[in-house]
Amino acid sequence: MPQLMTTLGPKDANELGMILPHEHVFVDLRTWDQPGYGEGSAEDVIELMGPEIEKIKALGVTALVECSTVGVGRRADLDRAVSEATDFPLVVPTGIYREPWVPDWAHKASEDELRDWMLGELQGEIEDSGVQAAWIKLSAGDDGITDCEAKILRAASRAARETQAVIGSHTIRGRVVRDQLDIIEAAGYTPQRYIWIHTQAEPNFDLHLEVAKRGAWIEYDSIGSKDDDYFVEHIQRVLDAGYDDQLLLSHDRGWYDPAQPGGGIPKPYTHLSESLIPKLRAAGVDDATLHQLTHTNPFNAFAR
Repeated sequence: MPQLMTTLGPKDANELGMILPHEHVFVDLRTWDQPGYGEGSAEDVIELMGPEIEKIKALGVTALVECSTVGVGRRADLDRAVSEATDFPLVVPTGIYREPWVPDWAHKASEDELRDWMLGELQGEIEDSGVQAAWIKLSAGDDGITDCEAKILRAASRAARETQAVIGSHTIRGRVVRDQLDIIEAAGYTPQRYIWIHTQAEPNFDLHLEVAKRGAWIEYDSIGSKDDDYFVEHIQRVLDAGYDDQLLLSHDRGWYDPAQPGGGIPKPYTHLSESLIPKLRAAGVDDATLHQLTHTNPFNAFAR
């Protein structure tokens, strides 16, 4: 039976409801060699982000996918602290972000070494945090995938093949997604276990459908930061094309930022529930489809 690996242990579908598939609790977008990179106390992060979690709990959200990976300040220990303080499951990745955020050790590591490291986190735990990685998060450059990014993706594909984990990639250009899917297939894995993160950033809608036709998930994840009318229109077009079971919706919001005084000012994870879903309903999207988009699809994408 598929289960979602979370900071509060594995969860079955019947234990969960609405899931936000792309958010952040803790992020540091400075490069790994900067003073203070990735530093923060559990007390401070809980104080800032706990209320944001409570807001979405009150709206019926039951889990959140934390998309901060190695290179952008992943802290599974802090994720676990927030999760336990709020009794709310978070879904944490293994994997590595794109250049120039790739740390030196990953540049030097072989493909086999990277595969083994990801497997260790997918099957065991992340850095003695007690948190098992649920999925693999990586990225690719806007102008094309670099040799190092391709090495990381090949390693990820091999680790994912052994665990059935999903690979989610911050990839802005659809033509780069084509290359990533080719690499995944050459490594013996399947586009059906790939999420194109930030699909909405690609202006050519035909590429959205092309990637979905190959079997991959497409994700519109700047809800609340981009005009609602864009999402209503594009979601309806995806539904009309028959890809309702391959679409994910989220905000890409949060978060505690250790580079900012007091962690900065978080952006709430509430816009989908409070604004976009009512507009989709008013536009004729029925409740069964909304349930598919916000409950069923996120679980199916990230469970293994």
